[in-house]
Amino acid sequence: MRPHCPACNWVYYKNPIPAVAIVLFNENRELLLVKRGLQPKAGFWALPSGYMEINLTPEENALQELEEETGLKGKIMHCVGWFFGKSPIYERVLSIGFRMKAIGGKLQAGDDAVDVKFFPLNNLPVIAFDAHRDFIAKETML
Repeated sequence: MRPHCPACNWVYYKNPIPAVAIVLFNENRELLLVKRGLQPKAGFWALPSGYMEINLTPEENALQELEEETGLKGKIMHCVGWFFGKSPIYERVLSIGFRMKAIGGKLQAGDDAVDVKFFPLNNLPVIAFDAHRDFIAKETML
């Protein structure tokens, strides 16, 4: 049963937290990853990503996360898809993946990323999140 107000029957919806993630390759088809500086999964490699801000669209959020975490400006090519999963902080997260290409900027770790690097597909580190592994697989057929 959904939680609700017994006086007026207003339903309290506990919704998943929306997040975005970016799949971006360089000219050598190496994948861009960031090393996380904060929990969850601090020290692990992940796609540039973040929780959505309420005043931005998913696309705007993705472009902002890319620039904040990697220093790169991007252009969205297409939506990779979505992934509904568990979260160690929030109960559930709904992640939206975007394929992008870099159109400027200088590669440098920023925001909550402590490192940023392109990896060859045959030498990827352990990826922090199920959603990110799913988006990578969809874009590489791995």
